[in-house]
Amino acid sequence: MESTNGFAIRRVKYNTPVAGSDSPGHKEQNSGNDRKPKARGLSSGTAISAVLLLYVLAIRGLVHFSLRQLLTPGTLTTRFNATTAREYLEHIAGIDSRTVGSPANEILAVNYLLEKIKAIKENSNPAHRLTIDIQRPTGSFSIDFLGGFTSYYDNITNIAVKLEPAHGAEHAVLSNCHFDSVANTPGASDDAVSCAVMLEILGALSELSSPLTHAIIFLFNGAEENILQGSHGFITQHPWAKMVRAFINLEAAGVGGKELVFQTGPENPWLVQAYASAAVHPCASVVGQEIFQSGIIPSDTDFRIYRDFGNIPGIDLAFIENGYIYHTKYDTADRIPSDSIQRAGDNILSVLKYLATSHLLADSSEFRHGNMVFFDVCGLFVLSYPARVGTIINYIIATLAAFVLWKKITKHRRGGTNYAKDLLFGVLITLMSWISALVTVLIIAVLVSLTGNALSWYTHFYVSISLYGTAALAKLILVHTMARNFFFSNTSSQYLVDLFFDVAILTWCIPLALFTNSGLCSAYFFALWVIFPLLTKLFIQQEFIQQGLSYRFIVLYLLGLFIPYLHTMYHIWAVFEMFTPILGRSGTEIPPDVVLASLIAACTIIMTSYFISFIYISRSTKQILISLALISFVTFCLVCTGLFFPYSSRIESPKPKRIFLQHTARTFHNLNGDVVKRDSGIWINGFDYTGLSHITTHMPELNDSVRAPCDDAPFCGFPWYFPVHFLIRKNWYLPAPPAPLSEHTKFTLLSREDMAWDSTRLTFEVKGPSHMTFYVRPHKGTVLSSWSLGDGIPVESNGGDYFVYYSHGLQSPSWQFWIEVKGSSEDTDGQVTVAIASHFFFGENKHSPELDSLQMKFPEWSFPSSWVCTYDLYVY
Repeated sequence: MESTNGFAIRRVKYNTPVAGSDSPGHKEQNSGNDRKPKARGLSSGTAISAVLLLYVLAIRGLVHFSLRQLLTPGTLTTRFNATTAREYLEHIAGIDSRTVGSPANEILAVNYLLEKIKAIKENSNPAHRLTIDIQRPTGSFSIDFLGGFTSYYDNITNIAVKLEPAHGAEHAVLSNCHFDSVANTPGASDDAVSCAVMLEILGALSELSSPLTHAIIFLFNGAEENILQGSHGFITQHPWAKMVRAFINLEAAGVGGKELVFQTGPENPWLVQAYASAAVHPCASVVGQEIFQSGIIPSDTDFRIYRDFGNIPGIDLAFIENGYIYHTKYDTADRIPSDSIQRAGDNILSVLKYLATSHLLADSSEFRHGNMVFFDVCGLFVLSYPARVGTIINYIIATLAAFVLWKKITKHRRGGTNYAKDLLFGVLITLMSWISALVTVLIIAVLVSLTGNALSWYTHFYVSISLYGTAALAKLILVHTMARNFFFSNTSSQYLVDLFFDVAILTWCIPLALFTNSGLCSAYFFALWVIFPLLTKLFIQQEFIQQGLSYRFIVLYLLGLFIPYLHTMYHIWAVFEMFTPILGRSGTEIPPDVVLASLIAACTIIMTSYFISFIYISRSTKQILISLALISFVTFCLVCTGLFFPYSSRIESPKPKRIFLQHTARTFHNLNGDVVKRDSGIWINGFDYTGLSHITTHMPELNDSVRAPCDDAPFCGFPWYFPVHFLIRKNWYLPAPPAPLSEHTKFTLLSREDMAWDSTRLTFEVKGPSHMTFYVRPHKGTVLSSWSLGDGIPVESNGGDYFVYYSHGLQSPSWQFWIEVKGSSEDTDGQVTVAIASHFFFGENKHSPELDSLQMKFPEWSFPSSWVCTYDLYVY
């Protein structure tokens, strides 16, 4: 009987192939003259479709229930007041864009925080001692983030507050937030809300009648957006840093929602156990930790600084929902739900209090013994265990699966069936179906990208499911249908159902063994996909042999798979919640449709792995194949017509396109100091794959005729603020008169000295705005051997140039540094080319008439972030 979903089920009694038969042509054995197998159990596939639908809806409901639970305030002995925290948040985010060096960051934000901290101190219980310290460090360090660069900071501002027992404390736990923001944004989620939460926690703990065992240092970091400078200044220079035994870093990659623990340690399992014991509504994943630490997400946090420069273990938390408005003008206080503030406050308060009263904090190094496997169960509790225990569990599960399969192979061999051969063919067919599904969606993604319709799903996510999910599912079904009809045409259907269930077990065992052998804690994820289906099969195998595809069998089958499916859907939600917005700011070189299509194909493969076997018991898959193919084709046609516009300016849920506008004046000098080139214009960078393709209809002057050429100069002769030139190669340079500047950068060569070993030391002095970037390119035949920056060893960026990021606070002396160049150049154009770029992020120099006029022309669904800058190049 043909069902509404395209599957018609043919049911046969399970018959062991006769002795002497060879795979895959095992004939179906039947009694009497009727060659058709007798039907047992269900009369059609409609029941399966209905049960599967209910199954998916139930899992979806539980996932949403767990997310609601995550946002439900908890009950603590020490209460966190979200209303007070929101007041703090609104005041901090209400201050103008808080870039380092600006009065908004260095005066207004600092004064507000100090005012509230002093008020908290006045109301604190005498059982506590509260000390306030304003730190203005100067320092330098190198980091391999974004391809590698060096950072230098001068007179930036940190506010450190130490809450300790009245008699003092020897050890401390650090809580870190940052109150600075990126240019042109309020920075409510990143990271004003965390500072507001910390203020309220400080107030709540300071009013306790009984003192804590250890101190808590609250660091209000004033220079995180300058690529982690504030945390480096504290942990390498502040006297309190020696007290710190553990830390909690509060960050954001989105606006509101739940805060995810995505990094812990390193190798301090007691911290995970502390979070698991104390967090009211936990949300943590070792899978997220290993994804983040793999480097595929172009981001980093202060966690890295405390870990690498302080050798301190910690916990890294971040809001991950609604990343579409992260680092945009829409990141305002009103968009952060009070429930999210309450939940974050409850969690962080309880964890900090737990750590500050724990005997483990005093000598945390004693408890440093390996990593932890950890994950939350629907936001209700955290399951954690040592990685070494996880390794044993994983190998036991893999061994059990291998033993069951070996017994199956042995049993069939006695009956004359080469089950091992069929299993191998099944694995090859399954791998072929995966590759075929992936190739299919990648072809579609490439075609969509070539037609100029990338990111069509950015605002309408369901489009990606209709386009890529249906195509992947159709290809999986098609490959297995062809295998059933041609390769296994004479084989018992029930035998094939059993076979491909074992194939699924085997294919999950392979990554389980590989991940476990590589020492990855996320191998537990694959263990779930092996043990629960395996136990299910062992429990209901006899029922399947006797009853076939009955209602009871299906219900038991689905119940057995419920836990891995629920856990996987919970993670899939988090993956798409985080990665979809990131693909809208990942540069012009990475096709986002290719990435998303691959993710969807992978999720489709995972979610169908234990249901593919039902294809081998169905009469026809024609209808469902046609339906899936039609949905994908129609969606493809609609996407190619431009029906689904990527961006949105809806007030309730904006999804803007990000663009940088830099009004640039460039001056190039030769070896003699003469100006050989001078120009000015507005340098334009689109931060997603579409470049300016959607902008040109609104602004015809921004077309390919003004594409920015890459000059033979460091970083192509343009004032890159971050060294991300390898991610963004499509630039536009619209000619414009120079911006009127009241402040000009002074770059001076103070001295040139011949050093030992055929090297030359060049000493420079720079005086300019609070943000500058310095670039170095050694000429052919010479190398940059050392400099006075970082640890003295130059760190090369992608492309061979060297990138130095500089910032300073309100007041600072001239920046002096030296570089040493070794060797003799093979040409007559000197040894080295250097360039200095100045970025005016605030004040009157930030604007120009041309820049403001151009910015006003951009459509509402875009977010153009603009400032004035200069680029001066010199040869020595």
